[in-house]
Amino acid sequence: MPKLKTKSSAKKRFKITSKGKVIMPQAGKRHGMIKRTNSQIRKQRGTTIMSKQDSKIVKSYMPYNLRG
Repeated sequence: MPKLKTKSSAKKRFKITSKGKVIMPQAGKRHGMIKRTNSQIRKQRGTTIMSKQDSKIVKSYMPYNLRG
């Protein structure tokens, strides 16, 4: 059986926690900050946990990075 390749774009953008959840950076923080309220910008700091449906797709891109 050949080895599976990891998608390079996925390994740069996502990390998997010890319980198997996918951590991703907050969306909506690249540009257009003038339109956003200060409270919205504050809430979008750091990272967030991806939804279960989307994390299933991302995990298929990273077959050897699954820890949990």
